[in-house]
Amino acid sequence: MKTFTIIIGDGPYTYERPYTMLRFAYTALLEDHKINIFLVEDGIFVGKKNQDPTTYDNIGKWMKDVISEGANVKACGVCMKARGLTEDELIEGIEKTTMNGLVEMCEEADNVIFS
Repeated sequence: MKTFTIIIGDGPYTYERPYTMLRFAYTALLEDHKINIFLVEDGIFVGKKNQDPTTYDNIGKWMKDVISEGANVKACGVCMKARGLTEDELIEGIEKTTMNGLVEMCEEADNVIFS
């Protein structure tokens, strides 16, 4: 079993990378790997509640699925503040943190993926 830390910096629905990373995370969880996800920059919006896209796969649903499978998900508090996103707007199971949280995730990881 490996631990992967995935850093998502792109917002949902602008690039496919967040979607691809969540698919990777879900697959790895099903194979009994440990997943840490850190949302940074515009990637914090990947963790926003009540997403309802009409022409894209729902990133919010994928996030809920990886959390339900056991992923540890944290969001950068500085990035949230800069973009006006509050903790109440995050999907349940996502914790607001600092860069210290990211350092801890990277220290425990066998592999770090930045998308």
